[in-house]
Amino acid sequence: MWNVKLKSRPDAVDLDPKADSPDHEELAKSSPDDRLDQALKELRDAVADEVLETYCRFLLRALKSLFWMFCIGLGYGGHRDDLQRVGGTGDGGIDGVISLDKLGLEKVYVQAKRWQNTVGRPELQAFYGALAGQKAKRGVFITTSGFTSQARDFAQSVEGMVLVDGERLVHLMIENEVGVSSRLLKVPKLDMDYFE
Repeated sequence: MWNVKLKSRPDAVDLDPKADSPDHEELAKSSPDDRLDQALKELRDAVADEVLETYCRFLLRALKSLFWMFCIGLGYGGHRDDLQRVGGTGDGGIDGVISLDKLGLEKVYVQAKRWQNTVGRPELQAFYGALAGQKAKRGVFITTSGFTSQARDFAQSVEGMVLVDGERLVHLMIENEVGVSSRLLKVPKLDMDYFE
């Protein structure tokens, strides 16, 4: 019998319930499906860490391209032409515009930042001002880091602003298979209809 750990993480779970561990009793009582679910969670968490680390290493120009692939992967804009890059000097805090319909009547304005420090309320207020300057109804602020509680409170107090932090970003990327691939794992299950 193999004793496999997916990664040396503090929350890693042995797939062999007979292995000596502090959670031996709990694991021994858990079903193979429960252990498989836990292993899948660990795999997703490990990939999420890798995706965010890799995303943060990208050069800024490549990062913007990856971001637009992410938007298309989420279903925004049926085509690359529905995504307009703004960015650069004098962009007013807007990095891009996504058309939600073919005529471009409904738009989402986006700011994407690769930061290590958390994004605060002043940055969101500046973005909100840029949205108002465009008469925009919807804005998404994406960062590879996180948001302060004051920033989150501000976003909740205004209409049409969505925040996406690094953790949510990578989970959306994994869920929509942007920058990651997946494999099918066949899990056998008894089919009682066969035996009737």
